[in-house]
Amino acid sequence: MSNCWKIFIFMGLQFLSVLSYAKQIDITGLHYVDNVQKSRLVFDLTAPTQYRVFAMKSPSRLIIDIKNAQLKQGLTQPVAAQSLFERVRAGLKNDTDLRIVVDLKLATDAENLVFSANLKESRHLVIDLFNQDANVASKNQTPNPSQADDRKKSIDKSSLSTATNQAIIPKSNSHIIIAIDAGHGGEDPGARGPSGTEEKRITFAIAKKLEALINGQPGMKAIMVRKDDYYVGLKDRVRIARAAKANLLVSIHADAVLNADIKGASVYTLSTSGASSEAARWLADSENASDLVDVSLNDKEEVLASVLLDLTQTATQEASVNIANQVLKNFVNIAELHKDSVQKAGFMVLKSPDIPSILVETAFISNASEEVNLLSVQYQTKMANAIFNGIRSYFKQAMPNANIAALGL
Repeated sequence: MSNCWKIFIFMGLQFLSVLSYAKQIDITGLHYVDNVQKSRLVFDLTAPTQYRVFAMKSPSRLIIDIKNAQLKQGLTQPVAAQSLFERVRAGLKNDTDLRIVVDLKLATDAENLVFSANLKESRHLVIDLFNQDANVASKNQTPNPSQADDRKKSIDKSSLSTATNQAIIPKSNSHIIIAIDAGHGGEDPGARGPSGTEEKRITFAIAKKLEALINGQPGMKAIMVRKDDYYVGLKDRVRIARAAKANLLVSIHADAVLNADIKGASVYTLSTSGASSEAARWLADSENASDLVDVSLNDKEEVLASVLLDLTQTATQEASVNIANQVLKNFVNIAELHKDSVQKAGFMVLKSPDIPSILVETAFISNASEEVNLLSVQYQTKMANAIFNGIRSYFKQAMPNANIAALGL
C-alpha cells in the first residue's frame, strides 16, 4: 500500500511539472531587420508575456529579460554585414526567466542610441534601435535606364494631379478630419522614465487634450486612433485613419535614449526610402491602390498606376513636411528642441501614401526633468496647443479662401 501511495504521489508531481512547463513561453525564432535609420530585432513568442529591456556600456550591449520563457531552438546569429548587432547569447536568469544579451557594434557613441520595445500582436516582441547620429538620407543611386523609366518620364503628370489632392485638401463645406494616434497602449507601455512613468499614459493624456482643441474648432473634427488603454497594431493605426477619411494623422510619442542628459522635442515625417517601399506594397495590392488614388487601375498599365501613386505620395510628403514645420515653429516658446528642423524616419505609422502624417516626440521621457514636465498637466496642455496651432496654421495657408470661410478658420 505504501508503494502505491509513493507511485501516486510521484505521478502527481510529474503531472504538476507538466502543467508548470505548459505555462512557459517558448521563443521560437529571432529575425533581424536593418536599414540606414534603425536596426530591429523581432522575437517570435508562443504567447504574450512580460519583458524588460535595458542597455549597458563597456562593452555596449542590450539586455532583454523575458518572464517565464525558454528557447525552443538556438537563436539565429546576425550576419557579419549587420550594422549594429554583433552577437546574441541567452541563458536562464533564474529557474523560469530568460535573459538574452545582444552585443552591439558600438563604442563611445552607445549613449546616443535610442531604442523602443513593443509587444506587437501579442506574439512578437519587437525592439527597434535608432542611432541618433546616423545619416538617414538614402544614398543616391543611378539605376540603369529602362524603357519603363522612359515611359514614366513621358507621362504628363499635370493631367493626373487632380486625383492626388483629395485626401490633403477637403472639399468645400466638409470637415478637416485629424486622426490622433496616442503611441503605444495596453500591453505595450512604450518607454519608461526614471521614476517609472509609462509613455503610453503620457501620449494618451496629450492626445485627449489635442482632441478637445480640434473638436472645439469649427470645421475640424478629431478621430482618436485608440480611445482607451489598449494596443492597436501599427498598420491598423493607419487603416483606422484611412477609414475615417482623415486629412492628417498625428502620432504622439515621448522619446527615450540611454543618455539621460539628452532632452528636447522633435517632429518626424516619413523618409524617402520608407515612402518608396510602401508605394511598391500599395501598387502590388490593386484594390488598395485604386482606393488610394480614387481611380480604377484595372485597365491601367503598371507604369501609369505607378505614376499615379508617385504623384499621390509626393503631394502627401510635401504636405507632411509643411505641417511638421508649422508644428515645430510652435514648439519654440514651449519646449526645448532636440532638433531644430523636421526629421525623417521610416516609422510604420507614417507610411500611409495618401494621408499627410507626422510623428511628434513631445520630450525625452528618459530625462528626469522632462519626465516631470510630461507628468505636468500644464506642460501637456501647452504641447497639445502647440500641435493644434501648427495644424491650424497649415490648413489656413493650404486651403482656398472659400474653404477657409466655410470652415471657420
